[in-house]
Amino acid sequence: MTIRLPDAHGALRTYEPRTEPFPLTPGTPVTSRTVFSAAHVVADPYADVSPDSPAAVDWDATLAFRRHLWSHGLGVAEAMDTAQRGMGLDWAGAAELIRRSAAEARAVGGRIACGVGTDQITGGSLAEIRAAYEEQLAVVEESGAQAILMASRALARAAAGPEDYLDVYGHLLRQAAEPVILHWLGPMFDPALEGYWGSAGLDAATDTFLEIIAAHPDKVDGVKVSLLDARREVALRRRLPQGVRCYTGDDFNYPELIAGDERGFSHALLGIFDPLGPLAAQAVRALDTGDTAGFRALLDPTVELSRHLFQAPTRFYKTGVVLLAWLAGHQSHFTMVGGLQSARSLPHLARAYELADGLGLFPDPKLAEERMKDLLALYGVHR
Repeated sequence: MTIRLPDAHGALRTYEPRTEPFPLTPGTPVTSRTVFSAAHVVADPYADVSPDSPAAVDWDATLAFRRHLWSHGLGVAEAMDTAQRGMGLDWAGAAELIRRSAAEARAVGGRIACGVGTDQITGGSLAEIRAAYEEQLAVVEESGAQAILMASRALARAAAGPEDYLDVYGHLLRQAAEPVILHWLGPMFDPALEGYWGSAGLDAATDTFLEIIAAHPDKVDGVKVSLLDARREVALRRRLPQGVRCYTGDDFNYPELIAGDERGFSHALLGIFDPLGPLAAQAVRALDTGDTAGFRALLDPTVELSRHLFQAPTRFYKTGVVLLAWLAGHQSHFTMVGGLQSARSLPHLARAYELADGLGLFPDPKLAEERMKDLLALYGVHR
């Protein structure tokens, strides 16, 4: 069987899908690294909504996908950028997602950390921004989940300089009940976060970031860095206080960063580990045995797919992530909250299918092929 796929120039070419998936089975939690998959949400395809309506979520399918990740020994990073925070999922929807997922985590013994931001407000004073953070922090802590302090668009607009970040984050860390993960999301993921930590220069921003951590090392479990710059992440990792982890959020360079070097390694909190979850878990289990070469042999071939999904405009990577979840059979449709299924072109989606199929990511390659053909037909590509 073959399938005709459009390329970037509008021409159709023939591709022969693989017939068997890569053998992947559920397993025990990984031990040599702490690994979170930032998970997507599944939209309710029958809801009568518009792109600017509150999100209509299929809760059964959304929670089932989290159980899938936990079954492979991964943690779940909930209500993060991958779940379309600020791109279809508002705070009310995120709060419900946090409560439901945290309860599910308790039921199955899964690890979970949840995003804390300020997206219930669009702007305001520093005091109002602190209050917004506090409201969300209370929801996460009451759910029993670990908190991830996310970057705030409102703070990026309101802060006059580094001292405002020191004040806001210091206030939050002092009152956090348990150590949190600090999240530095670069502007390639969200242009509204340009100049975060009070400086457009990354060296100065890094110094402010480290100053916050150094003042509260007992309240910082780790930092999640999403700058797509491996050299900068390694330099930051080496400057962290003892006991503070670096969680890579670099969807371009994750194999080398997780593998590490003689001076340390990164843990992981990655959006690409949504579609790669089972394969990523199997790779890290190789690291658990000290088999770095085996880890790289499994994970290095996935980088081409990740770089494709996260190509500029990077923030639209969620479209490819949800496409792959549909093709893999984790949900019954390719619909996204906010209508974001339209954010990538057909040639982009076709290439994502081809790369994922080549890796053997689809448990049922025939199902993936038929669904991809259905999508192609919708665009006028006949079988």
